[in-house]
Amino acid sequence: MSEGYQYILEAEHVSKKFGSLEVLKDINLKLKKGEVICIIGPSGAGKSTFLRSLNQLEKITSGKIYIKDELFLHREKDHTVEKLSKEKQQALLLEMGMVFQRFNLFPHKTVLQNIMEAPILVRKEDKNEVEARARKLLESVGLSDKADEYPSRLSGGQQQRVAIARALAMNPEIMLFDEPTSALDPELVGDVLNVMKELADEGMTMICVTHEMGFAREVADRVLFMADGVIAEEGTPEQIFEHPQVERTQSFLKSVL
Repeated sequence: MSEGYQYILEAEHVSKKFGSLEVLKDINLKLKKGEVICIIGPSGAGKSTFLRSLNQLEKITSGKIYIKDELFLHREKDHTVEKLSKEKQQALLLEMGMVFQRFNLFPHKTVLQNIMEAPILVRKEDKNEVEARARKLLESVGLSDKADEYPSRLSGGQQQRVAIARALAMNPEIMLFDEPTSALDPELVGDVLNVMKELADEGMTMICVTHEMGFAREVADRVLFMADGVIAEEGTPEQIFEHPQVERTQSFLKSVL
């Protein structure tokens, strides 16, 4: 089936500076619909900043971002050269769901209300339809019995699964995961990773910043190794984990595996 575009998301020569510190240096990435990319690397490599740059939580210093082959944003030296209209940008940004390290749930709203909020407020969808979808999503993440609980009554792993359901409630075409298991106790990690694996199996387009090497090896179509603000190496999980070519990748994998 032709989607009418070659890449669902593309970053071209993306750089990001915080003051004089260059956190991203000339990053290029092409993502096809249905592809799962895992980004690994040491702390401070720029992985989370890159993810946040893709959906405009961080403004890039220079480079181009395309969504569905359409130039979404072009910036040079901290100035916007070209961008889509605000309405069109907003519509395309809604195609990206994001799950953070911290769950960011509204503490004063129930689990069900947390999931329903954005589709009703932002997409102006019918409340009954949204509720039906929210309950179905809760079932898919194994939490159908927690709909009326408040976040404080849930474990970290349960809260993160609610956060995934909340992102999915907006029907995004791409899911961005920023180390979604890093704030969890080890025994809670598996449940969250299982939900992510199921999403990948269902064909969801995903970019995951992760330190779960087993997950990256099993689920990713491509693995990117980032260090010092650059993509130092990329390849299939087998290429990266079994036959890394770059010394920096080799030493990183030795330290974590």
